[in-house]
Amino acid sequence: MIQAVQDLKRLREISAVVVRHGFGELWDRARIWDVLGRRVDAQRPSREEVRATTARRFRETLAELGPTFIKLGQILSSRPDILPPDFIAELSHLQDRAAPMQVETVFELIEKGLGRSAHQLFASIDPEPMASASIAQVHRARLASGEDVVVKVQRPGIEEQIRSDTDLLFYLARFLEGVIEETGIYTPTGIVTEFRDAMLLELDFENEARNIEEFAHNHADRPYVVIPKLYRDLSSRTVITLQELKGVKLKTALDSLDSPGIDRKQLARHVLEASFQQLFKDGLFHGDPHPGNIMVMEGNRIGLLDFGLVGRLTKQMQESIIVLVLAISLRDPDTVARLLYKVGVPDQRINLHHFRQAIHDILDRYMGRKLSEVDPGMLMRELVDLAMKYKIKIPKEYAVLSKASATTEGIVRQLDPELDVTQAALPYAKQLLYDRYSPASMSGGFLRVLLQLQGFLQDTPQQLAQILMDLEGGKFNVNVRSDELSRLNTNVKALGILLFTGMLASGLIVGAFSLVGRASEGVGQTVWPLAALIGLSLAAMLFGAALSWTLLSGRVKKISLRRFLK
Repeated sequence: MIQAVQDLKRLREISAVVVRHGFGELWDRARIWDVLGRRVDAQRPSREEVRATTARRFRETLAELGPTFIKLGQILSSRPDILPPDFIAELSHLQDRAAPMQVETVFELIEKGLGRSAHQLFASIDPEPMASASIAQVHRARLASGEDVVVKVQRPGIEEQIRSDTDLLFYLARFLEGVIEETGIYTPTGIVTEFRDAMLLELDFENEARNIEEFAHNHADRPYVVIPKLYRDLSSRTVITLQELKGVKLKTALDSLDSPGIDRKQLARHVLEASFQQLFKDGLFHGDPHPGNIMVMEGNRIGLLDFGLVGRLTKQMQESIIVLVLAISLRDPDTVARLLYKVGVPDQRINLHHFRQAIHDILDRYMGRKLSEVDPGMLMRELVDLAMKYKIKIPKEYAVLSKASATTEGIVRQLDPELDVTQAALPYAKQLLYDRYSPASMSGGFLRVLLQLQGFLQDTPQQLAQILMDLEGGKFNVNVRSDELSRLNTNVKALGILLFTGMLASGLIVGAFSLVGRASEGVGQTVWPLAALIGLSLAAMLFGAALSWTLLSGRVKKISLRRFLK
């Protein structure tokens, strides 16, 4: 009961913020005010401001709503397959900051998470936090061995808060699905589900620890990449202890054109090499490689930070990326269309001819340019937007990779505008294709094909015999699905209900007046028995319900988000 009251209060707070930032029409259409009992009074922006500043207002709305919604915005900023570019750019500016916890609270959380007091585990802990975010707080510390480390401590009660807020988000998402027109591929409830899973995974520091160990193993033979050492005995689900990397943030190096000891060209090459190794060899890549998550260390080495968001690519995904790049370089719209259709999940049957033509139009704009002159990030965004237009759902890994690749390319262009990204990628692509078609791989692949073919040849006669037996016995059924037939079936059912309602109401009216006639015989005035009044009232209610359904059904249109996204 207490939780329900708290949720209702929180819903009112959310509603006030949403209206204040100009998204009140969604709340009006979703009839959320009916649940809250009364409308929240908040000043709404003008129509001109609504049209001109939608992306900014969306960011400000999430920022004002607190930690859970800020994290939602940050996750959405890595998904160009869900939101348009102007929203992605705005959400990238979201800053996740929170008031710092007292150092005594940090000590208590360390003891709770690791089972021993902080003074026993660490020689010293800096009382001033390095960073204080909504999920965790980070402090510098020193071990008894003299090693400098950083300790990330999860805030108390944050998991319960996120679960409570996402429960409310589910509630709001179900309302919005009834009033938003564009909910085909990515439904509000689907987005909230994915967000909740990602947040609960991020709250588990054991998952981040596993990612760090895997990255450290993959980059062990690459001296230009540094992964912070994980201290397993000083880490748990709510506390994680890592080596402190000494250097400057890449953001600082980018802002200063003449940083002492930094070779920008070599640094650009290292960033690019590390990205290609993750993409083409490891199949495990950093999902958020912005300049704040990269350290520049002595010798132009790069240190990677924050492994909460990572992407994983299977061999098949890696090969699909290579084939896509080759198809784009050869201006082959047929292969690009087939590949996007294959790797995606179509929400409905699409017209492949029109889809190929649209891809052809995109590739035509790049005709005559060298590969080095093509902006890969822009091209990928155009292809992702086209897939969304044709209701092809792109797997999350490709979407995260698209954003991460665009971020990495922007860093490289800032460090060394003359570096040819495409030329640098060719050796990795060639190696991946060689590995695919090398004799060792071919032998394994050939054996797999033979096994699949053997199973197909073994099963096909039995399946054909079963079909013929079903035909002979009259048991062979063919199910035909048609949207038009489904709508016709629905309309016929609705007509049957209306006819039944009308007949029932008519019967009640006839019966009521029959009772009135009998009661009035020999009296000289009209007598209205209670049963007759009840019958007439029920008839009026049935007629009213039928009339309202007939007049309003199909007339209430869903609101379109296009005008908000313009």
